[in-house]
Amino acid sequence: HVQLVESGGGSAQAGGSLRLSCAVRGSMFGTYCMAWFRQRPGMEREGVAYVDSDGSRHYDDSVEGRFTISRDNAKNTVYLQMNSLKPEDTAMYYCALDRLCVELLRGRAEYWGRGTQVTVS
Repeated sequence: HVQLVESGGGSAQAGGSLRLSCAVRGSMFGTYCMAWFRQRPGMEREGVAYVDSDGSRHYDDSVEGRFTISRDNAKNTVYLQMNSLKPEDTAMYYCALDRLCVELLRGRAEYWGRGTQVTVS
């Protein structure tokens, strides 16, 4: 049974920073593609950052240069460092896992976390 548990959400002022963590339990973490999605108020869920098993990364244009995704395979954890936060970054952030990044890029995942709220004012 695979579980994804997010943490690190909260409130921040515009221009500030937050770091999200996602602990993955019960899977061969190192072989999977990981991603962070978000759902802003009144909008559909969207992918913002992806990291493949080989460490290659991809970002949505809305966060490029401000957010950094990373993974620690020894700790089965993926991170999202969010800098220069904007009010429009306010959203519920979800961690997701799939064997293939192409599936995550399509908005599909084998497993989802329950989310962590980020509020920027």
